[in-house]
Amino acid sequence: MPAANSPPSFDGIIFDLDGTLVDSRLDFAAIRAHLNCPPDVGVLEFIDTLPANEQAAAHGVVLEYERAGAERAVWMPGAQQCLARLENGGIPAAILTRNARQVARLTLDRLQGAIGCLLAREDAPPKPAPDGLLMIAQTWQLAPARLAYVGDFKYDLLAARNAGMCGIYYDPNHTGLHNHLADRVIHHFDELLA
Repeated sequence: MPAANSPPSFDGIIFDLDGTLVDSRLDFAAIRAHLNCPPDVGVLEFIDTLPANEQAAAHGVVLEYERAGAERAVWMPGAQQCLARLENGGIPAAILTRNARQVARLTLDRLQGAIGCLLAREDAPPKPAPDGLLMIAQTWQLAPARLAYVGDFKYDLLAARNAGMCGIYYDPNHTGLHNHLADRVIHHFDELLA
């Protein structure tokens, strides 16, 4: 078994942001209620179904919730240390989020998180589409099969699967909700590099 400080068996690791690296306490139920979005449809996907003249206002609602979340975000236990260990080990790290870029940057700036590669919803089709993950793999010039994507939601794990990457389910509360979609499950970031 590798030592606790040994590098992971991946050439690079990509992370989701909200609910994975940081806890922004985003109230998805409130967002859905505000937009009258059904529970079984992604918020961004729902907005795409609205009439064109309503989409900008709906995106504005989401952006306000995201901005408020960025202002109160805190690191998930062990996440900041995990990123530091990856950097020290020479393993590239990136973020792919469904958030707006300005919100993701605000979050990272507030928390002093230095991530060289960040893709947001303006940069690629939203997860579970694999495009953003494949763009990062191409930027790094690394095979997708040698990369892992860590996330807390089914869209993260489906995006990893669609990209041919290892999907790691971050499940700090031991819910087991998306275990069936994951190649690996972790409950704390210490387990990622173990």
